[in-house]
Amino acid sequence: MPFYRIHRLKDHLRQQFRFAPHVSGTATVKPRDYAPGEPVVADSPYGAFFQLRDAGTPLEVGDMLETEGGELRIFKFVGIEEAQWLVPEIKDVPVQDAQPSAHVSAALQ
Repeated sequence: MPFYRIHRLKDHLRQQFRFAPHVSGTATVKPRDYAPGEPVVADSPYGAFFQLRDAGTPLEVGDMLETEGGELRIFKFVGIEEAQWLVPEIKDVPVQDAQPSAHVSAALQ
């Protein structure tokens, strides 16, 4: 049976998520906006939803389930949809000359 890690949306972001317009497609989420929750073993994401609801710790809108393979599913008003972590873009920083500038060389002497 699949194992799901739960990621709970931080409380101060719930209202913002709740009133954001629904967009179709894969949701992009920031890891810093989530706190780890208790894992759950269930047949499917919806099975996990019902199991958590019956246990008294339901998923709330904005919470996510992560499979053992790293696939994310986010709970929205319309159901459980695909999500992915936001990966920051790495900017190419030009490498400067290996020679220190004249004022740095003078300061070192």
